[in-house]
Amino acid sequence: MSENFKSKVVTQGVQRSPNRAMLRAVGFQDEDFNKAIVGIANGYSTITPCNMGINKLAQRAEIGVKDAGAMPQMFGTITISDGISMGTEGMKYSLVSREVIADSIETACTGQSMDGVLAIGGCDKNMPGAMLAIARMNIPAIFVYGGTIKPGHYDGKDLTVVSSFEAVGQHSAGKIDEAELLAVERNACPGAGSCGGMFTANTMSSAFEAMGMSLPYSSTMAAEDAEKADSTEKSAHVLVEAIRKQILPRQIITRKAIENAISVIMAVGGSTNAVLHFLAIARAAGVELTLDDFETIRGRVPVICDLKPSGRYVATDLHKAGGIPQVMKMLLVHGLLHGDCLTISGQTVAEVLADIPAEPRPDQDVIRPWHNPMYAQGHLAILKGNLATEGAVAKITGVKNPVITGPARVFESEESCLDAILAGKIKAGDVIIVRYEGPKGGPGMREMLAPTSAIIGAGLGDSVGLITDGRFSGGTYGMVVGHVAPEAAVGGNIALVQEGDSVTIDATARLLQVNVSEQELASRRAKWQPPAPRYTKGVLAKYAKLVASSSVGAVTDLDLFAN
Repeated sequence: MSENFKSKVVTQGVQRSPNRAMLRAVGFQDEDFNKAIVGIANGYSTITPCNMGINKLAQRAEIGVKDAGAMPQMFGTITISDGISMGTEGMKYSLVSREVIADSIETACTGQSMDGVLAIGGCDKNMPGAMLAIARMNIPAIFVYGGTIKPGHYDGKDLTVVSSFEAVGQHSAGKIDEAELLAVERNACPGAGSCGGMFTANTMSSAFEAMGMSLPYSSTMAAEDAEKADSTEKSAHVLVEAIRKQILPRQIITRKAIENAISVIMAVGGSTNAVLHFLAIARAAGVELTLDDFETIRGRVPVICDLKPSGRYVATDLHKAGGIPQVMKMLLVHGLLHGDCLTISGQTVAEVLADIPAEPRPDQDVIRPWHNPMYAQGHLAILKGNLATEGAVAKITGVKNPVITGPARVFESEESCLDAILAGKIKAGDVIIVRYEGPKGGPGMREMLAPTSAIIGAGLGDSVGLITDGRFSGGTYGMVVGHVAPEAAVGGNIALVQEGDSVTIDATARLLQVNVSEQELASRRAKWQPPAPRYTKGVLAKYAKLVASSSVGAVTDLDLFAN
């Protein structure tokens, strides 16, 4: 029986003899033309440690596909290192790369009529980029995470790349000398794998496992451990079986499955970027999802994992403690997970978790028992007010006081903000505004890990607020609010804030406002002029023209046919 549901258009019939001739050159034999063709979207590169181990995984995936009776076709896709581009103009390309990755996978798979795809990614935008393409194409698919980095070690402490960012702030504040700064730098990133805390990469990999699009335990495995390669080969077998059964992504990526993913994101203390990415993924899958849905789920799901950036442990510690299946089982037992959702294996979530204990092992404290959570409610709060009428996202883990009112310190770019922090010009009680860094204004919605880490390093994390229409790294914590919408570049009220205005961040009341009268704001608006585009050609110019608000996921296809 033919298993090439899509690829038969290039492998079957007399008129396809030239097509088969070309396929023979890449290894196809007579008996292969009735087999499913499986794309392997390989995110390998030596741009970043997050992706440098992926090629070996892709080769194991090839072996698995062949062993399962299908034909693999490997192709490459790009990555941008958020950690390396952070704080530079290059960071504007990070969120853009999500769309490039999605478009490249869709282009290769659909252009070559592939029957399924196994996507392997490492750095932050690899995951949502791949899932956007998977949801759009709706051919059988599985995501394989390239794996997390193991922690670095220095002076008896576990390190991540965020340790190095924070050390910059400590050095500028005179808390450590240059020798210690260099020691942290040399030890923070010991090998291959994505940044080790519950930052964006590990957040998204965990969420995809929860959603049923990756195999159990695969999202927290270390990149360099043998089990990661073994899991990749197993993923290939599972995918080929899904092709035979025609288990399609949109059967898996349902409203309930996305709610499961968001519940896990809250439980593990995941990245603010997950909000942006899941709004986009839901749209690609045809699922209704809004910012308010994140707030609803936050209200009922506790944070039960003690993970960096604000906690103590890294993803490999979570893996040893029971991984995402243990977290999911606890949520399931307490009625906070939909057990009837389908997974890529053909099992339901409840069936996958059947043998997992209801409570975590007592010999670890990475995953807290249900009666003793880190926080009673989730940590990603959706704030609204006159500074964010569409909404904004605050990450409130590790914050002693989730309310601050103070004078605005206004900056038109990330660089000018960072310079002020490192020069000691930001004081306790200040509320920093960084604007014109949104999806259109940046363009590209840069992450602000350098300024937020400098604030933490200077010891101001509990006393200084930061508000931006840009984004935050998954490594960020403190009194920070991002994704402010509408953004400054389209005339959002964040563009009207003046130096010294009283500004309030109240995570408890979910309020974000400038304490200025509506009459005064109207007067300022009458004088406001939209800025000229920062780029008039190339990728960033095209992105700025197409991209929608962060409140709908910063997608680039929202208004293509509006007129």
